Amino acid sequence: MSRNHGLLAAIPAALMLAGCVATVPAQQAQQQPTVIIAPQPRVAVTTLAPTAPPPPPPQAALVPPPPREGDVVWQPGFWTYTGASDQPWTWVDGRYVTPPSATQAAWIPGQWRENASGHWAWTPGHWQ
Repeated sequence: MSRNHGLLAAIPAALMLAGCVATVPAQQAQQQPTVIIAPQPRVAVTTLAPTAPPPPPPQAALVPPPPREGDVVWQPGFWTYTGASDQPWTWVDGRYVTPPSATQAAWIPGQWRENASGHWAWTPGHWQ
């Protein structure tokens, strides 16, 4: 017996405790804390035009009845500047859309405004 007892004494303590160490699964060991990044505000790319847009076409004043029941909002039509020599402006027809949420149910239409340099800048529409 003394022989076995002597053998146990020769085993380093670290090896004796090796079977007692709790291991963490590799998946848990490599997990990083969750980081939630708030969405960045959209930066509107401003379109510049050398002249004011034409007046809206006659059909722009006509708002058709909503296509269905429910919460839909009319987004009026607007002019886009193409810069083409034969037709620099293109009309985009208005349309009904569903608001993104109950708290953002009002559509603020985009508009063309003359800036300090004499160019016309487009401010896109947005939900409010």
